[in-house]
Amino acid sequence: MSLIKYIIRRILAFIPVLFGAVTLIFLLSRIMPGDPVTAYLIRMNISNPTTYEEMYDYISRELWIDRPIHMQYVRYIKDVFSGNWGYSISIFRGGDVWNLIIQRLPRTIDLALFSILISSFIGIKAGLFSAKHRNKFSDTLVRGLVLLGVSIPAFYMGILVQYYFSYKLRWFPATGFKSSNYDNPEFITGFRVIDCLISGEFYLIIDYLYHLILPVFCLTFITLAGITRHSRSSMLEILEQDYIRTARAKGCEEKDVYRIHVLKNSLISIITIIGLNLASLFSGAILIEITFGLNGIGKLLIEAIYSSDYWVLNAVVFVITMMFLITTLIMDLIYSFVDPRIRI
Repeated sequence: MSLIKYIIRRILAFIPVLFGAVTLIFLLSRIMPGDPVTAYLIRMNISNPTTYEEMYDYISRELWIDRPIHMQYVRYIKDVFSGNWGYSISIFRGGDVWNLIIQRLPRTIDLALFSILISSFIGIKAGLFSAKHRNKFSDTLVRGLVLLGVSIPAFYMGILVQYYFSYKLRWFPATGFKSSNYDNPEFITGFRVIDCLISGEFYLIIDYLYHLILPVFCLTFITLAGITRHSRSSMLEILEQDYIRTARAKGCEEKDVYRIHVLKNSLISIITIIGLNLASLFSGAILIEITFGLNGIGKLLIEAIYSSDYWVLNAVVFVITMMFLITTLIMDLIYSFVDPRIRI
């Protein structure tokens, strides 16, 4: 099967998943406690009951909340897939939802990408090292650190490093993504590093990366554990194969056995765990974002739930689902290059 046909087949397989996700979040958002119009009017602090009731009826009609659920659903599907994501009614009154997503999403992507790149590099190396020294002290030490990373919750890890490195030692900032005396660069792409490079404000890049050290460390440590454990088990399984014994019998150097035969043949399973970790980071960084005050898309999701802001909630879940599917598609493409038999 050609690569183009393979890509088309994978994309078509994602359509039911995306449709099911947006349908599910629509139903859940409509049945969960709370009302966006009520949340909005409470913030308006309207004391006159008559005025309150009139405004409630008017806003409900404008937002179609007073319509039957099936009519709301049809309009919701039409708006989602036409790019009309509406306006935030209770979080940012009158704020365009798309603009909110554009402002918050790059920060979450930065956090996820930095974490997965570092954890993948170290995790594969650590897994290979552990497999090489199987059942020795160094292997036990690596497995102990892996067990610690798997066991500790993300939010607890964040609180610990925040307490010791920010409040006790004062080495790193506790919260935020920039120093209070610095302004934001001109908004071009939404990605702070790229915007700073374009505008020439390189000092903002250093400040931004400095603020990301602790949250990236937390996510990297937790993600690293899974990648290391999976890499080690995959490589140990490869080491038991007949072609490894054949390579050694033919006089292949041990470093080449691990580099050429073991590492390359374990890439499929390693790529799988890296892809799953990256996809989960886009939604799983919520607690870290809240702990370190990064104002990413995860924190926006929590705000939307608390405020019953249907439009922001629907948009955030739609974007997270799309990120998950795109990541899965990229992983599938990498599979097809690593092992062309997958396309058959």
